[in-house]
This record gives sequence, C-alpha cells and structure tokens, in this order.
Amino acid sequence: MDVEKVRRQLVAPVRIFIVRSVTFVALLAACSGGESPRSDTPTGGTLVISVGGDPETLLPPIATTTTAQIIGDLVYDRLAEIGDSLNTVGDSGFHPRLAEAWEWAADSLSVTFRMNPRARWHDGVPVRSSDVVFTYRLYSDSLNGSPYAVALADVDSVTAPDSLTATIWFRERSPMQFYDAVNTMSILPAHVLGNVRGPALRSSPLSRAPIGSGRFRFVKWSAAQSIELAADTANYRRRPNLDRVIITIAPDMNTALARLAGGEADMLEQIPAASVANIAKDTSMRVLLTNGLDYNFIQFNLSDPGFPSRAHRLFGDRELRRALTLALDRASIVQNAYDSLADVAIGPTVRAYPTTDPSLRQLAFSRDAAIRTLDSLGWKDSNNDGVRERNGVRLEFSLSVPTSSKARVAMAELIQEQFRRVGAKVNIDALDIPAFVDLQNRRRFDAVIGGWHVEPSPGGVRQTWGSRGAQTSGSNYGSYRNSAFDAQVDSALAANTLEERRSHFSRAYQIIIDDAPAIWLAEPKRVMAVHKRIRTVGLRPDAWWANIAEWSIPASERIARDRIATGR
Repeated sequence: MDVEKVRRQLVAPVRIFIVRSVTFVALLAACSGGESPRSDTPTGGTLVISVGGDPETLLPPIATTTTAQIIGDLVYDRLAEIGDSLNTVGDSGFHPRLAEAWEWAADSLSVTFRMNPRARWHDGVPVRSSDVVFTYRLYSDSLNGSPYAVALADVDSVTAPDSLTATIWFRERSPMQFYDAVNTMSILPAHVLGNVRGPALRSSPLSRAPIGSGRFRFVKWSAAQSIELAADTANYRRRPNLDRVIITIAPDMNTALARLAGGEADMLEQIPAASVANIAKDTSMRVLLTNGLDYNFIQFNLSDPGFPSRAHRLFGDRELRRALTLALDRASIVQNAYDSLADVAIGPTVRAYPTTDPSLRQLAFSRDAAIRTLDSLGWKDSNNDGVRERNGVRLEFSLSVPTSSKARVAMAELIQEQFRRVGAKVNIDALDIPAFVDLQNRRRFDAVIGGWHVEPSPGGVRQTWGSRGAQTSGSNYGSYRNSAFDAQVDSALAANTLEERRSHFSRAYQIIIDDAPAIWLAEPKRVMAVHKRIRTVGLRPDAWWANIAEWSIPASERIARDRIATGR
C-alpha cells in the first residue's frame, strides 16, 4: 500500500467558514484563530475556562463528556498525537508523544513503538511499555464497557518485547489502522489501576484523581464547582507555559456569561449567537470563529426504555419517524437558535470532512405531507384534544434536553410547537448534564436532543450510529441497527482513494437519513470568547484545547488577574 499516495488523496485543506450575517461579519472581521506567543514572555499565569457541566468521570476509557476529554487530553498522553492537519491516513500526520519513534513491519500488520525513556507518571514512576499493554486490555475488555472499544476492533493484540518497546498487532491492513489504534488510547498507569475491572472502574480513585504523564498534573476536583490542573514542571516534553488551568463549572449559560463578563473566567468555548454582539463590544475580549466538528440532532429511542429487547411503542415504526421528520422546519429552527452561526445538519457527519457530500438527499419539510402520512398510518385525533392516537396509544413522548445548552433548549421549545401542529404532543424534560448523560447511558428516554463533537476521522460514526455501538456499552444510545449502513461505513473506511471513500460514506449516510432514527438539526460553527491577555496558538478543529500547554500570558497581565480568577 502506498501510504503517501493515499495521504495526498485524502487530506483536504482546512475549510474556512463564511459567516453570512452582515452583523456577525462586521463583529468578527478582525478576529483570528490564534496568536503566536511572545518570545519575551516567561512562563506563568492561570487560565480559567468556563464549561457547562461536571464530567461523569476523569478516566478516559469510560469518559464521554467534552469536559472529561479536555481534562484527559491535558493530563494524559497518547503514544503519538495527530497534528493540526487532522490527517488520519497512515502515520505521517502524527507527532511523537510517549513514543519517540516507531517502525512498521514489512507487511504493515504491526507497528513497533520506542518509548521515551524520560517519560514519568505524575507520581514519579517511569512510563513503560507494560503500561501500553495494560491500556489496550482495559479499553478492549468488554467487562469494562468502554464506548471506544469498537475503534480497536482491528487490533489483534499489544505486546511488550522489552520495557521501552511496545508493538501493536493488527488483524488486517487498512488506511486508518494507525489512527484507530493510537488516537483511541490515552495511555494509563498500570501500577495505579492494577486489576480493577468492570463497574469498579467508575468508583476507582483514578476516576476522580487522575495520574497521567501529560504536561499538566491533576490538583483537585470540587464537584459542580471546578477542576484544577497545575503545570508538570519536570515533564519529559518541557513544562507548559501556563502555571495552572482551572475548569470552572457553569451549569447554565447565563452563569457562564456572567463569569466571563465579571472577570472570573478567561474563556468560554461556545457562546450563543444572541450573545456575540455584547461580547464583541467588550474591549477586553476577543471573539474567535473556528471550524466546527459538532452536530446536534433529535435521537429517537428505537427500543422500549423499560424493555430493551422490545421495539419502542412509537419509534420502532420507521414510517412514523419519517413523518415526524417531515413535520419539522429545521431551517427556521436552526436560524432561530443560532442566527447565521450554524448550518442545518445533513446527517451523522459534518461538512468539514472531505468525505461528506453536502448535497445528500434529505426528508424535506412538508407539514402537509407529514399530516397525510400520519393519517395513512392510522394516527387520528379521535377525541379532538389535539393529540393523535392509534389503538389506544397517544402520539405523546418526552424530549430530554441538557439545560447547559441554550441553543438546544431553544430548539426544544420550537420543536414542541411544530410537532403540536401535526397532532404530536411533546413533553420537554430539561436536565442538568450529569442527569442527561446518565439518561442516555441507561437508554431510559423516548427522545433526546443529543450532540456529538466528532473526532478527526469520520470513522467515529461506527461508534455513535453503527450496530456495534448499539450494544449496552456503546454510544449509539437510540439502538439504531442496519447492516447495510454498517457495511457501507466499513467499505468507506477500507477504501484507499478519496473518491471511493466519499462514495461509500454517501451511501451510508443516505441509508440512515432515509431510516430516520434521528432528525438532524444543526451543525454549529464554534464561536469562542477569549480574554485578550491569553495568547492562544493552534486551535485544532477537533480539540481546540490540544495545544493549551503552548498558550501564554504576558507577565504584565498576570498577577492581579490571577487573584481574581482563583480567589487567592
């Protein structure tokens, strides 16, 4: 396989989003994605980031929230890290981390990593190849229920020929094998976790007080308040420029915005469209518009919440799901919630992927067609109370939404009204992040307004919408299963040219769009607010936080501001 040829075919330039609204164009015209740190700025200072909710755990194999991913990526290291180009084919886009070098076998069925001998866990114990073996076992052990295990399906085993050498063995060759293996696993300390398995992982000390090898050390977690990290000053890759990073928990957007305006936080990773104008007027802030890898959707639970082996009383019916999709004017909903800072989502993908065809055929809004379909399916409003019913079952369901997302809450209210117009009653169930995540994990919902921040590779769709992801430990919470969809995704990921890959993904996306296990809502652009004292670099589309260790704060803007941020 000519990996370099494949890489040239599949890597596309980073796309620049154009903000259509005249108001936002004027506000953001001078904004940029980041700044280079000043060469005369010494290390030091505290960065305070406002996020929407507590993570459910800080153990990477079972963590699913964005907050947990931020902490995990700063505290732990992978063997190698994907670069800003997001090239996921072969290994040419990756940079050394715990592995200082690697070498492929002649048949490309194994890759051997040479570990950096200077790497240490934050408790002082050396990082060794046995930690890599342990990490693979933990991620892939079905008893542990890691939602990321599906990405390691093509890894046959991991061995450690000596203490500084780890070899990953593959079942078969594929363009994505290096990415799937390396990007999936944050290397974990075997000497800390030991033989902990299964449900005990969630209650293990490491789930709340991680010990990693990254450039930041964990300091403390004050539940529902903040998480504090400190620079690992003796880190094998050099200490970070910042002294500390504090993640402050703001359960609702109003609180987050107030903290930003009041100087209690330095940055907010996603500001609502309605707040852009006010923040842009603040002379102490910068508004950054970056590429987005997010999309949100109404996900139907195709299984009965109480009896997973049974079909849902409503959403087990494909034609009913399609009728409800026709009933929603998604363009007006997205415009109302995001102004011009989001596009209507086109499926379980994002437009930034070169493998996405933006002209996929959608179930277009038509209230009349929705009403005709519901009538033909036997859903009638027989007692004139505004709600259809069939065989004694009312067309009524709950729609769960996280309160931390102002846009999703706004969309839920619009969705409720538009469904009412076709005779479907929606009860909005607004939950804080921990309760919302728990509801999804246990599959105890009718429908949710979910969202995914996708990985650099479109292959993550196997985990979130594929049949394997519908298993109890997977992230396909709605339990959608379609073997034809799975096959097209598998074929896409095995393809060696962009044309082939795009063709198979298009077929897969069309299958799932037509099946309507979800109603694809919005693909938001990321609009961040950052205090001007912060010198940001390398805002990666998939993980804006990836290069925080290189961010800096000029000494002249450090001491007084840090006292406000930390209360010290």
